Amino acid sequence: MGETYPGAVPARSTVARAAKPDTATVRGARRVARALAQAYPDAHCELDFTTPLELLMATVLSAQCTDKRVNLVTPPLFARYPDAAAYAAADRGELEALIQSTGFFRAKAASIQGIAQALCDRFGGEVPDRLDDLVTLPGVGRKTANVVLGNAFATPGITVDTHVARLARRLGWTTYDDPDRTEADLMALFPRDEWTDLSHRIIWHGRRCCHARRPACGACPVAKACPSYGEGPTDPAEAARLLRSEGRG
Repeated sequence: MGETYPGAVPARSTVARAAKPDTATVRGARRVARALAQAYPDAHCELDFTTPLELLMATVLSAQCTDKRVNLVTPPLFARYPDAAAYAAADRGELEALIQSTGFFRAKAASIQGIAQALCDRFGGEVPDRLDDLVTLPGVGRKTANVVLGNAFATPGITVDTHVARLARRLGWTTYDDPDRTEADLMALFPRDEWTDLSHRIIWHGRRCCHARRPACGACPVAKACPSYGEGPTDPAEAARLLRSEGRG
């Protein structure tokens, strides 16, 4: 769910304003959103955390890694480094060893320590609760910032990870590959107070049903409203075998 590695790209704190969608498009998108809410009433962030700092570090680790794997790594990590100062002062080799199984561990360790040092230098060691501030941290883009804001600070945001980007195109909500343009298009379709929960539901649907390679079209709760229906098996029995009971990243 975190920013893509290797190499973190600085993010803009604002996105381009999307063209106002027509009424039919809005109504159709919101019907799909309601169906997803019924299908995934318990959708939530699948990264384990208790503080904004823990969520921020877990989100960094989740880039190119499953949330399940991150949740195995973070308990000893959080115990070893309880605050930003501890991360900033960490022995790099020890930090890398703790997070090695998440992949790209050298780049991630560098980002973690860069973030921690910036938090200590500019924010009193605390994770800021404004997007404009979060995206100034090394390796933190809008996707990571929106995860932290939506789940640690209850500030609504659209998290455009690979699942949200894929489903937004399949459902006809955007024509863009660029995550910022996708975010803007989705912001224009849905009420602000639904953005965080909607992101979770789309991510859950992408992980469990609307897979990248073989979407389970014949078992999809929004099949009737999906313009991409048929990209995967439409036979209900065959499609049901593709469903996953839990997310894999």
